[in-house]
Amino acid sequence: MTAVKKSLPRRQYDVVVVGAGGAGLRCALQLSQAGLSVAVLSKVFPTRSHTVAAQGGISASIGNMSEDHWQWHMYDTIKGSDWLGDQDAIEFMVREAPSVVYELEHFGMPFDRNPDGTIYQRPFGGHTSHFGETPVQRACAAADRTGHAMLHTLYQRNVAAHTQFFVEWMALDLLRNNAGDILGVTALEMETGEIYVLEAKHTVLATGGSGRIWASTTNAFINTGDGLGMAARAGIPLQDLEFWQFHPTGVAGAGVLITEGVRGEGGFLLNKDGERFMERYAPHLKDLAPRDFVSRSMDQEIKEGRGCGDGSYVLLKLDHLGAETIMKRLPAIRELAIKFANVDPIKDPIPVVPTIHYQMGGIPANYHGQVLTRVNGEEQIVKGLYAIGECAATSVHGANRLGTNSLLDIVVFGRSAGNFIVNQHPERQHEHEPLPDTDIEASLDRVNRLEARTSGERTQDVIHKMQVAMQGHCGVFRTLDVLKEGEKVIADMVSEVDSVYYADKSKVFNTARIEALELTNMIEVARATTRSAANRLESRGAHALDDYPERDDENWLRHTLWFSPDDRLDYAPVRMKPLTVDTIAPKPRTF
Repeated sequence: MTAVKKSLPRRQYDVVVVGAGGAGLRCALQLSQAGLSVAVLSKVFPTRSHTVAAQGGISASIGNMSEDHWQWHMYDTIKGSDWLGDQDAIEFMVREAPSVVYELEHFGMPFDRNPDGTIYQRPFGGHTSHFGETPVQRACAAADRTGHAMLHTLYQRNVAAHTQFFVEWMALDLLRNNAGDILGVTALEMETGEIYVLEAKHTVLATGGSGRIWASTTNAFINTGDGLGMAARAGIPLQDLEFWQFHPTGVAGAGVLITEGVRGEGGFLLNKDGERFMERYAPHLKDLAPRDFVSRSMDQEIKEGRGCGDGSYVLLKLDHLGAETIMKRLPAIRELAIKFANVDPIKDPIPVVPTIHYQMGGIPANYHGQVLTRVNGEEQIVKGLYAIGECAATSVHGANRLGTNSLLDIVVFGRSAGNFIVNQHPERQHEHEPLPDTDIEASLDRVNRLEARTSGERTQDVIHKMQVAMQGHCGVFRTLDVLKEGEKVIADMVSEVDSVYYADKSKVFNTARIEALELTNMIEVARATTRSAANRLESRGAHALDDYPERDDENWLRHTLWFSPDDRLDYAPVRMKPLTVDTIAPKPRTF
């Protein structure tokens, strides 16, 4: 045995799931109930994962409020994606939606109810009936704490299924054999500072988004793109990271999320003249147009001098809904508005501004959760590796995600990946394959080099510089010159990231060490974002490029793939063929 093998303790599991948000928990539940040995790693206690912050609802065409159909939901999702979504995965998701919602209900999730006892559904941006004709109520909600209710429900089910949790552990790197198959991860136990090798026959990345690479974000501090960083370092491409969703309603100055459910319940946006300006931009759907559309409309109002207060925000008015509706349907929003904006929405409007919220891109995966790469123009499956939830580009959200499709995404593909692994597992009942020392040594060396440094850049200074650069160069509206400049700034920062140090060399709960390791993941996502955005010469969904204001299906109806090792871009076709119905062909996106 080599010195490396002796130095790092090892544990073996059928499946290692990295991340304990909704996607990771739903996948782990399926695996544990099937009798597989499962280890779930999480940087925080599972019920503090970022799914807990989701407010508005989970979409499903169950039709409790009015007529609805999965094909209408499919159309809305494809149109919302600006035709960059893969239509096979989208059909799979929307057809599974009713069953996963009823399953959550049977798990004990406390959905709001109609007087007849059925699940209450509220309207949400971009959700329509009859292929875009009229808004439809499709979002199944638990007040404005839907993610909170979902996460606690799934955690309780996992406890009952005896899922094994590694709480306050951080996955460091993927481990590959010479054939390129993934055989597990190296991981850091925060409590002791010790590094372990966790061997697995199947490794599932469910690490969530990377919104902390921006200065103004609705994302939690844990959202540092760890799964994306691990994949990028292992030579796996990152897909479509030029597409980032600005949520229209973050609290001005705080970035805290105000759910689209406020507008679903009847709230609306106002400029300084008291005008409902969305009626000008989207006469049909108004305040319930998709998020990229509303965000750009708000930004335009502000830039043209119709912002409120100091001119930097607009107002979200909901006092006309009445105290009873607000207290029943939006209690947490009232609490957030009082705490972060110092206004009581029962009496006064909330100051809001578009804020980074969600990454549409991520690790390429199919609707079974299998991670995909591209070699010599051909798609290949990365054996032993799966990606689900926000860290994955499945790609059901394409260039812009519809509200409430995120909670749907995590439970549908969490369950799908779990089922696929269970069905695959009999073929992998063999002993764990031997791990080459090279990947273990490289991971350990990466941590040791960081540990050994006694001078250099301060981690927080580099993070702040990156966040400011991303905010300034990759905004709601983009220009090619500014994007190219941002690409260079971020590329030049790689050497700064490689020279960060921290003074505290202790092992036990060393948050400085964790933060420095997180930065190595964040820079990969920032590089992928700026490089991909500066090279997509069109406007599509959340990527609004002033130099190329039109969508260009002839040249750009394709997915961007960025490879970290050689900073290379490649492209892959969008899957335009659904599973059972006709293709929904591209057409102009109007509301």
